[in-house]
Amino acid sequence: MPDSRLAEAVELSFGRHETFAPRFGWLHKAYMQVKDHSDIFLRDDAPVVLGVGKNMVYAMRYWSRAFKLTKEHDHEDPKQRAQLAAPTWRARWLLDEDGADPYLEDTGSLWLLHWWLLSADSPAAKCWAPSWYVTFNLAPRSRVTAAELTRVITRHVHETFPEKDWPAAESISRDVDCLIKMYASDQELNPLSPGSFEDLLMSPFRELGLLEGQGKGKERTWRFTNGARSNLPAAVLAYACLDYAARFHSSAGSISVARLAEEEGAPGRAFRMREPEITKAIESIVSDHPRLQMVEALGQRSLRFEGAPQDLAWDILDEHYDHVRRRDRFPTPEDWEERYPGLRRAGVKRPRKQGQRTEEQDLIEGMV
Repeated sequence: MPDSRLAEAVELSFGRHETFAPRFGWLHKAYMQVKDHSDIFLRDDAPVVLGVGKNMVYAMRYWSRAFKLTKEHDHEDPKQRAQLAAPTWRARWLLDEDGADPYLEDTGSLWLLHWWLLSADSPAAKCWAPSWYVTFNLAPRSRVTAAELTRVITRHVHETFPEKDWPAAESISRDVDCLIKMYASDQELNPLSPGSFEDLLMSPFRELGLLEGQGKGKERTWRFTNGARSNLPAAVLAYACLDYAARFHSSAGSISVARLAEEEGAPGRAFRMREPEITKAIESIVSDHPRLQMVEALGQRSLRFEGAPQDLAWDILDEHYDHVRRRDRFPTPEDWEERYPGLRRAGVKRPRKQGQRTEEQDLIEGMV
């Protein structure tokens, strides 16, 4: 049996991006529509309303969900199979017109979204990008070709899940190609691939500088960069560290920097940062937050926090973005769930009659 936590961390969702990496403006545009129209991704006029092609509508729906900016729930009408979308409170906090950064102009917001994409906060908030999860948390840190990375992901999936749940090999290969388009800043232009030039220009996550290539063609290798992240705000890193600690602590406590750097699912894996870089970045913010301390015992450094780490995480993040939660009429998470009760039903599947098809089956068949 595998020794990773892959099975509990991810949803088996492969190839749902329709080969499109997330593009500038997509997440804001999707959020602004979803908050008023829960069926926007299902409507015949969605391409017109969202200003993209039909397959891009599917991609926008997927990425909104994968970044945990929407949750999907059953229609109130039991005769309807289609899942409706509800915007999450964190989407309201980040992407609304009076939110923290609706147009993602701060690179820290891209790091934050990258963390949300990979994170598995709870059984109700798993990672919807399993190929991304394996790549950042379980793949070797050496240089790899796209084919080698595909094999690594395939092996972990096959070792973790029963054969009936295995995705088609092409789905994982498409995931790897999409991941490279999303993060690599030095891609090769493919004249035979529609949209290849746009892909080179349109993914904001290239700004993170996480992935670099060497060589050409099929033998081109890829390496995730490591080290200090000059464009990663210390507040966003502190948020991620405390968010991770909240999976183990509901009140005051501590977590070693070694765990934050090396454990599967931890910020060090997601941001490709080692223990010294995490320590240095966190120390730069501790003096401004008395509930946060760096302590050392028996040669091991730890991050100590007073109070619930999740609450402290949001306090630090919100302060970095000029106290979004203090703005006039800004809703609490509880207020937001009252407005969008579908958030409470997300993940709760209505029992289906034997032989009844699911929306996912219809979608997959339509893609074949």
